[in-house]
Amino acid sequence: MNEILFLVEEAPEGGYIARALGESIFTEADDIDSLHQQVRDAVHCQFDEGKAPQIIRLHFTREEIIAV
Repeated sequence: MNEILFLVEEAPEGGYIARALGESIFTEADDIDSLHQQVRDAVHCQFDEGKAPQIIRLHFTREEIIAV
């Protein structure tokens, strides 16, 4: 595996939630800088040494609800 993709959403209580697609990895953080570190740590914990992907992609989504 060369890269891993995380879907990142704003948490209802503030901060961010990140979930890896295709892997059982989940993490959260209060700000973007902390999120980057949390995602790196989570990926390194999930994979054996030398087996971790070289690239981590973060795909940010934001849900908005508007009245009709």
